[in-house]
Amino acid sequence: MNSSPKRRLFVTTALPYANGPFHIGHIMEYIQADTWVRFQRMGGHEVHFVGADDAHGAPIMIAAEKAGKTPQQFVADIAAGRRQYLDGFHIRFDNWHNTDGAENHQLAQDVYRALRKSGLIAMRDIEQFYDPVKGMFLPDRYIKGQCPKCGAADQYGDACEVCGAVYAPTELKNPYSTLSGATPELRKSEHYFFQLSSDRCADFLREWTQASNAHGQPHLQTEVLNKVREWFAVDENGHGGLADWDISRDAPYFGIEIPDAPGKYFYVWLDAPVGYLASLKNHFDKGQAAAHWHAASRTAQSYDTFMADPTVEQVHFIGKDIVYFHTLFWPAMLKFSGRKTPSQINVHGFVTVGGEKMSKSRGTGISPLKYLDIGLNPEWLRYYLVAKLSSRVEDVDFTPEDFIARVNSDLIGKYVNIASRAAKFISQQFDGRLGYFGTTQEITDAAQALAGDVAAAFEAREYARALREVMAYADRINTAFDAAQPWLLAKDETRRAELQGACSRALAGFWLLSVVLSPVLPALTARVARELFGLERDFVWADTAVLPQRVAPYQHLMQRIDPKLLDKLFEADAPAAAPAAAATNGKTMPPAAAPSAIAAAAQDAAISIDDFGKVDLRIARIVHAEAVEGSTKLLRLTLDAGETGDDGQPRTRTVFSGISSAYKPEDLRGRLTVMVANLAPRKMKFGLSEGMVLAASAADERAEPGLYLLEPHAGAQPGMRVR
Repeated sequence: MNSSPKRRLFVTTALPYANGPFHIGHIMEYIQADTWVRFQRMGGHEVHFVGADDAHGAPIMIAAEKAGKTPQQFVADIAAGRRQYLDGFHIRFDNWHNTDGAENHQLAQDVYRALRKSGLIAMRDIEQFYDPVKGMFLPDRYIKGQCPKCGAADQYGDACEVCGAVYAPTELKNPYSTLSGATPELRKSEHYFFQLSSDRCADFLREWTQASNAHGQPHLQTEVLNKVREWFAVDENGHGGLADWDISRDAPYFGIEIPDAPGKYFYVWLDAPVGYLASLKNHFDKGQAAAHWHAASRTAQSYDTFMADPTVEQVHFIGKDIVYFHTLFWPAMLKFSGRKTPSQINVHGFVTVGGEKMSKSRGTGISPLKYLDIGLNPEWLRYYLVAKLSSRVEDVDFTPEDFIARVNSDLIGKYVNIASRAAKFISQQFDGRLGYFGTTQEITDAAQALAGDVAAAFEAREYARALREVMAYADRINTAFDAAQPWLLAKDETRRAELQGACSRALAGFWLLSVVLSPVLPALTARVARELFGLERDFVWADTAVLPQRVAPYQHLMQRIDPKLLDKLFEADAPAAAPAAAATNGKTMPPAAAPSAIAAAAQDAAISIDDFGKVDLRIARIVHAEAVEGSTKLLRLTLDAGETGDDGQPRTRTVFSGISSAYKPEDLRGRLTVMVANLAPRKMKFGLSEGMVLAASAADERAEPGLYLLEPHAGAQPGMRVR
């Protein structure tokens, strides 16, 4: 890595929308990018890592109005909470800005003017949804309905989260306003379009999406490229292909005004990615004003000079839900406004918990701030997520059991264990001096082989592979140390050289492991460098070729995970002054509402008969019921739903249900009830829940019994479908 030419890198993550705190998906993305950035910096490359809040759009405007604040103040209040997350998880951006900054207003308007000069901006009247109750044109994200492509319900007005289709809001089936619940009206308005469907754009994008950067790395991952090709495809009826992009919105709107177009504003997805450039410009402008930066990125160069350098690489880390905007709109905007196009767009999947998509209401979310507040080590999470990340677009699943096992085994049992065992012999018997018994060529050869393999894996974002190799090396060090039996050597004065050699080799291995783990565990390895090996700096990648000569007395580095802390992480935060909630399948369900509220909710969340038909309700007999040790709410139910297994024998299901406040286990055995048979299984800390039983709750659940398990009429049999 060190012999390669020095690279100049501009790295970003997707801009979080400034309407709420960071969630675990944000943190995973930032850790993925931060690990790659730290690796590049360790090799001596110039890296500028910037982020920003996505501050514009109707959601911000509406949320600010509800909070009694200006949009600017609302965004500032959200931004004020960012630092505790970034510092808490050791995520080191060089600059954090927001898209309402002066730089973004200037750059977004410059990009638009260049696109207009290139002949790629068109104006035309469109029919647009208007909310007659709110008295405003509705942004795409405030219109929901059925996807026109796959029929999925409750999809937003610009893109389907189920099939990935992109469409105009007027294409939605059965649309409704999420602000008022009203059926929107179609009204005409003049809008501005970026002509993405033009031959110029289409030809460029076909070439760019399939091309590679200067290092031979493809701009897009294979899965992403395959998805992009679908968006180019045109069927036999001429449908499909790239469509022009509506880039304007009507006042009232919180955003950047379109030049020479009173009352018109840029759609947030035009100015948001320009925010990458704006944050970088803000970063360089601060440098020229002698602001204090991180030493690795201190420079007095200008934004224009940096971006004009053809060797500069522009690298983006994003989630799979925003691929369309970053692989089509963004590179086309840059190309036809005369700017550098991205060198690489790295797409990752989502974070799931126990195999399920995160849901705060279902208790399957992970709050990053709660994680920090209860005292969980941030580098445990960094390691765990990195150990599951690869260059592919795959979801990363978090399960408490796996988290505990992996961290305790890898970081404590393998890595830290080396230093804690070997350093005490060197400190106590050799005054901290390392000595290598015999030749050291095999040590340096093995070190360089590991460093090369791990560097290649980090560069390619194959983090899971890198950490597998690192831990396999740690296993070899521990095995050799155990085979040498230093506790016996220490008792034999004639074998002191062997003792010093065995411990020194182990600590040389620990040095190497610490260097290559530095992008993942920056705080821990910084302590190792300074406290154990006496350096006055952090490790750099060239240290992989160095054999340490001295160690200080060992100081405790990291403790094992206490499972009780994980229990706290997943404990639901009690709502203020709210009645207790019924729970089925371990999920918290809202208490019964007043009739007027129920009617309003039914109108706002109406489903079709086809949607209802997707729910498989079955009669089930409760074969067995028992309390769940460690839970005051759950009962473990064994259900007979008339099913047979692959062996032809009767099959039962296990369902965890939060009904212990209303029913004793012995009172449930033998009773019939109704279950959701096609609900995805949910892994809980008590076991796997394979369905959901249905219960009703009274308006006041404090009244006994509060919960009512649904019970079918006499004569119903297990397995019968409820229609």
